[in-house]
Amino acid sequence: MFDAEQLKAIAEARLAWEREVLAPALDRTGERRDEFTTVSGRPVEPLYTPLHQASSSYLEQLGFSGSYPFTRGVHATMYRGQLWTMRMFAGFGTAEETNARYRYLLEHGETGLSVAFDFPTLYGYDTDNPEAEGEFGKCGVAVSSLADMEILFDTIPVDRITTSMTINGPAAVVWAMYIAAAERRGIPMAALGGTIQNDILKEYIAQKSWIFPPRPSMRLIVDTIEFASHNLPRWNPISISGYHIREAGATAVQELAFTLADGMAYVQACLDRGLDVDSFAPRLSFFFNAHNDLFEEVAKYRAARRIWARVMRERFGAKNPRSWWLRFHTQTAGCTLTAQQPENNVVRVTLQALAAVLGGTQSLHTNSMDEALALPSEQAVRVALRTQQIIAEESGVTSAADPLGGGYLVEALTDRMEQEAGQIFAEIASLGGVVPAIERGYFQRAIADSAYRYQHEVDSGRRPVVGVNCYQMPGPLTIPLLRVDPEGEQRQRERLARLRRERDNAAVQRALAALRAAAPGTENLMPYILDAVRAYATLGETCRVLREVFGEYREPSLF
Repeated sequence: MFDAEQLKAIAEARLAWEREVLAPALDRTGERRDEFTTVSGRPVEPLYTPLHQASSSYLEQLGFSGSYPFTRGVHATMYRGQLWTMRMFAGFGTAEETNARYRYLLEHGETGLSVAFDFPTLYGYDTDNPEAEGEFGKCGVAVSSLADMEILFDTIPVDRITTSMTINGPAAVVWAMYIAAAERRGIPMAALGGTIQNDILKEYIAQKSWIFPPRPSMRLIVDTIEFASHNLPRWNPISISGYHIREAGATAVQELAFTLADGMAYVQACLDRGLDVDSFAPRLSFFFNAHNDLFEEVAKYRAARRIWARVMRERFGAKNPRSWWLRFHTQTAGCTLTAQQPENNVVRVTLQALAAVLGGTQSLHTNSMDEALALPSEQAVRVALRTQQIIAEESGVTSAADPLGGGYLVEALTDRMEQEAGQIFAEIASLGGVVPAIERGYFQRAIADSAYRYQHEVDSGRRPVVGVNCYQMPGPLTIPLLRVDPEGEQRQRERLARLRRERDNAAVQRALAALRAAAPGTENLMPYILDAVRAYATLGETCRVLREVFGEYREPSLF
């Protein structure tokens, strides 16, 4: 981006500056050159100049917003044309309690819903299953049947707002319940917009809430992608998620590379099914973490867009420019929230949300100040939502696309992210791809090593955490915490028992038998799953049929 003479002059001036200005300053302060690093442990130089972009071509590396390679954003005017979707992750206790929280959030300006499910639901168990004992409603809402889904979205205009559901192992079944609940209200599936997370590879890598082994799980994911491409044109049938990879302890570049590698594996699986890449790629979506290091996070999002655009166009041969887009949701980093001085979390979340917006996110969830202690209270979640609204309406950062673009630090970090991700892609390829790398423990060991490094830095005091290892304060908590209705689990159990008595059990058994017969073959299973949930087969009953056919995954011992 600069001619040779300019770069030569800058290089000479830089050497003089280092000798005459920087070196005496370092001598006075005693600063070490390796003292400053990003959150991920990458070195940060004291000053960035055009020399860090000497080999860059503006049009090839940056271009313009809304144009290939989309480094500067997937939309031409970005937030000038439309703000990101403000989508708070919410769910606890019973469907009734969570429905009330959804209506509260929509009344206060939220523009999309995001459903958190409890652990029994995430693992495909009904609330009254012995495996679910003690876990009802604690980390999300319990959904055991279509009846629960009908209550969860009662009065919610699901044809006018979009809904994201963080569900993976039983994603096809829970999605079918959402579709069926809308149908019972007269809303056709083609009118529904939203996302199911449905990213099982990152479960094996990081989050660990799986049901089936990798290969049948991939078959179910391709089934949902194929079904959506034919029947739900507004739906994102997968959200390829780096968020949980980062929460497990990965660095920013590991989050970036592991997530995009998973995305490539899903695209290849769809192509192996015989799907045309442009029939499904425009509806693929991604989900990233927003950690504390503002510039590193911005660079991560920008590099992700550029890498994905090139991969889709050059490797997979996508022709539709929409297939080149990397559209993503962001959530602020839950792992950075502290139980000590929880009010400080408002500041952390604000900086993380700002990074997501400066990086060009399409959807954003801001964590609440109390989430290191409990599920968020109404007051805390309102403050978290207001944080987004203040950034959107008062900060001025939405006025121009990619406002940090061209900054020497940000561009250097973006280029380094892309280069280091390429090295990781090569390592994964050398192991035979994502699934073989999972089976050999590659991802798990890499994340464990990074998590250890970061925690050692915190424990030693090298990585300050305000209120935890510095600026500590004694004293009791002063913020109110949410209390879940203690009678909710009993009501849920009673509803399940009533459902099993009053439904047409012969129809349930016919639908489950048809699913069992189809599962060993190659047919798309979504129509069979839909028939089962329409008959009010429960989540546990439907997943039990698939468990019997596919088996359950057991992670090998790796350490």
